[in-house]
Amino acid sequence: MGSVGLGRLNELGAAHKTRGVNGRLTAWLALVFALAGLNYAARFTSGKPAKNVLYQWGTAVGSLVIFALILIVVLLIARGAPGLLAWRRPRSWKRAVRIAPGVLIGVYVVAGVLSPLLHPGREQGLTPSGWQPAHAGAFAANALVVCGLAPFVEETTFRGAGFALISARWGNAAAIGATAVLFGLAHGLVEALPVLVAFGLGLAWLRHRVGSTIPGMILHGTFNALALVFSLAI
Repeated sequence: MGSVGLGRLNELGAAHKTRGVNGRLTAWLALVFALAGLNYAARFTSGKPAKNVLYQWGTAVGSLVIFALILIVVLLIARGAPGLLAWRRPRSWKRAVRIAPGVLIGVYVVAGVLSPLLHPGREQGLTPSGWQPAHAGAFAANALVVCGLAPFVEETTFRGAGFALISARWGNAAAIGATAVLFGLAHGLVEALPVLVAFGLGLAWLRHRVGSTIPGMILHGTFNALALVFSLAI
């Protein structure tokens, strides 16, 4: 368990370690399933988001509040064991730089194969109908949330606390697969689910290989930024 950086959990006896991991893992799973349930309920009752939600200030404010609440819960789960969050220097930046392009390419391949049947960007509300300069301020605020805050909170939640806790309980392979699937489900999407799971697998592999969530935050933010740029370019 020392290899996954469980902070003060490493100073406890074996029985206390197990109880500490199980309690935190139960709380983390409760958070993730709550997010999935709420998001799927919204998806099936309200349908897909309007095409131009990123031009609305309310979208940015609402997202800011939601991500702040998620982060608070995750920080409470990791209280006393900051190593769970993996906010540390990666073991190798060179390795991270080598892995990241492969993750992006793999996700784009999956998206390309599925695009004739599914429209993941449309379902997530990341495909505005075109540039609207009159709403540039709201779009910029939403872009900051999508490309900055969302990657930070989601990587902390899934590749940070979630990965560390599942790895401590069942090993790295389980952590990679489980966090990828739960990451996809937590978004409450249908058409975008395969792409999200594929992206989650790549991000979890990256976190496993470098021992940090920081490269994943950068990659995640880059992916979201490219999605916004492409949506405005077509």
